[in-house]
Amino acid sequence: MAEEQLVTFLLGTEEFGVDIMKVQEIIRIPPITRVPKAPDFVEGVINLRGNIIPVVNLRVRFGMTLDEETDLSRIVVLQVNGKVFGVRVDGVTEVLRLDGESIEPPPPVALGMDSSFIRGVGKIGERLLILLNLDQLMGGDAVNEQTA
Repeated sequence: MAEEQLVTFLLGTEEFGVDIMKVQEIIRIPPITRVPKAPDFVEGVINLRGNIIPVVNLRVRFGMTLDEETDLSRIVVLQVNGKVFGVRVDGVTEVLRLDGESIEPPPPVALGMDSSFIRGVGKIGERLLILLNLDQLMGGDAVNEQTA
């Protein structure tokens, strides 16, 4: 299997990875405008150089407890299937390369999260990295109305 290049970030003590080719940029958290009737995991929208993009709170999306924003909190701006959206994370850790042989399929009981969000678990020495399936993150059509 080929090597993957990932951007890794933290949510609490868990470390997650996303394909670097889908990361557009990483920004500090700007003011977020709430959107009425948006799904609960959509925190709102931000104005990114004239483009309005939705922001997903990954803690809410994964059913984790909410945490205070810190100086390390960031929004990772992603482009998936032509749609641009941001995900709020507790901190971006690094960019790394992961050998395809170090990636296991998701465990059957995927850490209490909806396993459709997880495409695998990467092993880096003693560290485990949860690799996210970004296509599933937005819940199919859940945000399409706001980004259309």
